[in-house]
Formats: sequence, structure tokens, C-alpha cells
Amino acid sequence: MISSTVKLITKTLFAFPLKTNYQMISLNPATSNLLNFSQFHQFPPPSLRHHLPIQPRTVNAAVQSGGGGGSGFLTAIGRAIEEEEYRKARAEVHKKSIDLDGYSIEGLSIGGHETCVIVPELKAAFDIGRCPAKAVQQNFLFITHAHLDHIGGLPMYIATRGLYSLKPPTVFVPPSIMGDVEQLINIHRNMGQVELNVDLVPLDVGETYEMRNDLVVRPFRTHHVITSQGYVIYSVRKKLRKQYTHLKGKQIEKIKKSGVEITDTILCPEVAFTGDTTSDFYLDPRSADALRAKILITEATFLDESVSVEHAREHGHTHIDEIMENAQWIRNKTIVLTHFSSRYHLEDIRQAVSKLQSKVSAKVMSLTEGFKSLHA
Repeated sequence: MISSTVKLITKTLFAFPLKTNYQMISLNPATSNLLNFSQFHQFPPPSLRHHLPIQPRTVNAAVQSGGGGGSGFLTAIGRAIEEEEYRKARAEVHKKSIDLDGYSIEGLSIGGHETCVIVPELKAAFDIGRCPAKAVQQNFLFITHAHLDHIGGLPMYIATRGLYSLKPPTVFVPPSIMGDVEQLINIHRNMGQVELNVDLVPLDVGETYEMRNDLVVRPFRTHHVITSQGYVIYSVRKKLRKQYTHLKGKQIEKIKKSGVEITDTILCPEVAFTGDTTSDFYLDPRSADALRAKILITEATFLDESVSVEHAREHGHTHIDEIMENAQWIRNKTIVLTHFSSRYHLEDIRQAVSKLQSKVSAKVMSLTEGFKSLHA
């Protein structure tokens, strides 16, 4: 009985959220459950139970007690189940994941302080206000604009990849800041007497860059107080042309071998990232792909009546009320809200997300790492 108590206490402690440097939203979570031993129902205290991220489940009473006939067989089963649940619970705490269609969204984004959003499946990071460790592993970096909370970590990102002998990253920037970014990197080269190897790509709105044979990226126009742009990453797929769809496999193969092009190239918007922007991009027809990507990662700096929509627009940001007003244009499966003002607490963000979820058909998520609860 004592050993069961120790195991339950250990497992429950690991079920509490751990402080990390970034939040991760994963598109395919494994659901985990903690065992509920009824004889220990007062642990954890009732005031803390709502913090547990995993709901308990009940197992057979014989397994709970470790007895019940059978020469220890049920005890062994109980131990195996418990250890497996423990591993799942611990992995879930560290992963901090939520299902998002095969992608993982990780990051930290606090208005005016720091933004870096990471999609490991694309080997991509969007903006880099500082340089979180996970960003260093990403081969592609997309800079939306030149404010320090979005670009300040660039030299460290390049240098750290060099330190670990990783290949030079590909960094995309708006063409208007290309010269300044080159100068920034050269300053750090000269001051540190180090090589900072990077493939710097000035990519303009309307241009297309092939990241790999099945992925391309295109910028779209956003509206901040300085020059800015968002990015849409597309998967590249081949689709059989309509005139050949009625043919059988051997017939199609024969036509293909003759040199005739039988497929069309289809670009499917997967992930869109806006960076800092007013809500004007919702009404721009050229931003249509951002609004039909599987996942739209966009800012919602202001969430309540303490800041007016006019104030948000004046400072080049979006008020969540404007997203509600433009809900009819949103075709995304998931919206990930970022860049909340540091004035807000977790409860404010959750309430705002709940209000938005009732207005749009998309699933609404939020990056809340770095924000504290009112009750902390």
C-alpha cells in the first residue's frame, strides 16, 4: 500500500505544468490519463485538482489494492498499467501538445517583448525576437519586419547554428530591409571576429521560393507601422488532368511515357503567418491564401474594451473584435492567436478565445507561454 501511495504522489506531481521557454501546440496529441486510486482521493487537494491537465480514470478495485486472489498476478498488471500511464503523463507534460492537423506549433509571442513561432515539420521559424533553443534547429527563418522583438535574435541564431556545425540557414526578409540586415550581420562579424554564414533571401510579395520539391513559400502584404509582410507555406501536389481521369493505369502510363504532361501542379496553402498587422489583410483579395490555409497564425494584440479598435489600428495591430467582424472571410481549419499585450493574464486570453470561437468555424488556439494567471 505504501509503494502505491508513493507512485501516485510521484505521478501526480509530474502532472502539474512545468515552466518551459516555449509553448508547443502539436497537431496530434496522445490522450493520457492518471489512475484514480479511490483510497487516496484527497490527494491532490481539491483546490489544485482543476490544474491537472489529464483527467483521472478508475481501474478495477482488485488492481487498486494490489490483492484479490491470483498470487500477485493482478498486482503485476496494476504495476504495468501504472508505469505505462506514468510514462504517458510525463511525456504529455513535456510535450504540451494539442492536435493541429499533422503540424506542431511551438513558440513564445508577447507583444513588444518577443516573438518566435516554430513549425518543426517545416523546419521553419517565423520571426526571432530572441533565440530560443528550438529555433536553432530550424533551417528556414522568415522575418516579417524589423522591430527588435521580431528580429533581435537573428545574429545569435546564425552564430549558434555555426557553433553546432549546422548548415547555414536560409533567412527570408522583406527586400526593403535587405541592406540593413546585411549590415547588421556584418557588424556582428566584425565585432566578434567570427564567421556568420547565412543565405539571406530578399523575397517580395508575389514572389515564390522553393524550399524543397514539395514545399514553396510566398509572402503576402500585411499592414504594420513599418514595412511588413506575412508568409504562406504551400505543399506542392500533382493532380491528374481531368481529361485523363477516365483512363486506366496502363493507358495513363503509356501517355506519360510518350512525353505528354498528364498532371497539373497544385499549391495547397498549409500554414500562414502574419506577424504584426492591422486587420486590413482580411479584406485584401491578395491575402486569400492566408485565410484558407489549414493553419493561420495571426496576432491579436488587444482583447478587451480597455483598448479601442482605433488605438490598435493606430499602432499597427489587431483587436480581437476585428477578427470577429471579419469572421465571414476566414476559411482556415485552425487559427492560432499570438502577440497578446503583456497587460493580459491567462484568464483574459482564455475568455477572449472563447468569444472568438463562437464566431468562427475554425478551431481557435492561443500561444500563452510567458503569460501568468491572475491566481499565480
